[in-house]
Amino acid sequence: MTIEIRPLAGTVALVAGGTRGGGRGIAVELGAAGATVYVTGRSSTAGRSDLDRPETIEETAARVTAAGGLGIPVRTDHSSPQEVRALVDRIAAEQDGRLDLLVNSVWGGDALTDWEHPLWEQDLDTGLRLLRRAVETHVITSRHALPLMVARGSGLVVEVTDGNTARYRGSFFYDLAKSTVIRLAVAQAAELKPHGVAAVAITPGFLRSEAMLDHFGVTEANWRDGVAKDPDFAHSETPAYLGRAVAALAADPAVMAKSGRALATWGLYREYGFTDADGTQPDFAAHWAESLEGQYGPLGDPL
Repeated sequence: MTIEIRPLAGTVALVAGGTRGGGRGIAVELGAAGATVYVTGRSSTAGRSDLDRPETIEETAARVTAAGGLGIPVRTDHSSPQEVRALVDRIAAEQDGRLDLLVNSVWGGDALTDWEHPLWEQDLDTGLRLLRRAVETHVITSRHALPLMVARGSGLVVEVTDGNTARYRGSFFYDLAKSTVIRLAVAQAAELKPHGVAAVAITPGFLRSEAMLDHFGVTEANWRDGVAKDPDFAHSETPAYLGRAVAALAADPAVMAKSGRALATWGLYREYGFTDADGTQPDFAAHWAESLEGQYGPLGDPL
């Protein structure tokens, strides 16, 4: 007889920005570990967001439940304090005030990122809109969700970013957003420490998201065909890899020791032993050191 181990059974999680990509991967893997997951975002069966992509929060929630947890979709615009307050009030009412894990994975900035021009040649309104989507939404969500964790004296906040070093990320507003998200984790960790709540930032390596698959004109089934366009794509990882990293952190009773740190899938797999969906253990930092450092310089030390 096989006994299924679900280390997060009884855990209540909120994955803000769980519609697709890393957020979806995190939500589903939390479900596989037994968690109840509130999946939020603007893309719903009731209508698409301005990103106009087909993924929905309902689809993610269904995958959470199919994986073994309970997925609860709640359409929420995280730039609206009123909508976020209503979301948290609902969680508190339905879960007897319990929230164990907050994942801030809201992004929505791909179409707003200008990779071609320096700051002084960029459209200011577009850049500031990126910051509002990628940073302000995280602040609003934490502001309303953290009191539930503080009241219980336990919990974990995960800020999803890109990169865990001080290295410039290729575009002013993109760089500012992703590095600021790390600082959000540092600041929250400092303020939450007396209350027994941890906060970390986490980055995937080369994430094989739905949008990235579309970019290369492939599907997950034939994703390796994209390597012909970009050899680095061979070292990419699925959103499940990031999800399993977050699930491992959430199940770690000693996670407070990591509070305030900027973590990465390529470091956490060594500690926790998880694999990607295909059983591999991608390590983008190792690939960088071997193949990209000569061209771009060292990846840098973790913040």
